[in-house]
Amino acid sequence: MENSNTEDLCAAEPNGEGTISSYNLFGRQATVHQMMGGGKAADVLLWRRRHVSFGVVVIATIAWLLIERSGISFLSLCSDVLLILILLMFLQANYAVFRNKPLQTLPELVLSEEMVNNAAASFRVKTNYMLLMAHDITLGKDFRLFFKVVIALWLLSVIGSLISFFTLAYMGIIISVTVPALYDMFQDHVDRYADVVHRKFSKHYKIVDENLHSRLPRTMSKDKDP
Repeated sequence: MENSNTEDLCAAEPNGEGTISSYNLFGRQATVHQMMGGGKAADVLLWRRRHVSFGVVVIATIAWLLIERSGISFLSLCSDVLLILILLMFLQANYAVFRNKPLQTLPELVLSEEMVNNAAASFRVKTNYMLLMAHDITLGKDFRLFFKVVIALWLLSVIGSLISFFTLAYMGIIISVTVPALYDMFQDHVDRYADVVHRKFSKHYKIVDENLHSRLPRTMSKDKDP
């Protein structure tokens, strides 16, 4: 057992010629920044704008503490914050008119037809993909997909029974701000050990898949074969 683990680790380590395993996590073919869109949001998540990233963490932490400690619901907190902002803007506008000062120009937020069409097209593609996944799972065509969906739903059920939705959202924000940045810093080491885990998982999955096919009746196996 120790010998096989040593061989797998050695296979993932650079060889004598200095080459490294070509395996990339999630099948990544571009840089982490490019995979995340390459825009301002990617800069924030990868801490290339440290002040903004730090501000996101601080604001999320303060909001989580206020909601969890005070017992205020998320909807009430959002309504109160929006109410205070609207009142401040209204008083500022009337004060400027009273003092005969020019009003501050606000940018007009307008959804263009192109943006709506692109969002609708993206939503349609993702919805069709989810329906195709559900179709394959229902017909039992992809055991690996069925296994992943069952594990994901079970984990969501367990997590939802232990923590609240806002706590889960807060954890998602913290993870999205920290994990991509850490992966960007240590991606070579992560990809190397992810290759070892991936090959081990594929080996065990192949054994389980072969055992299941061998136990199924021959008629059912012939019907599943294309």
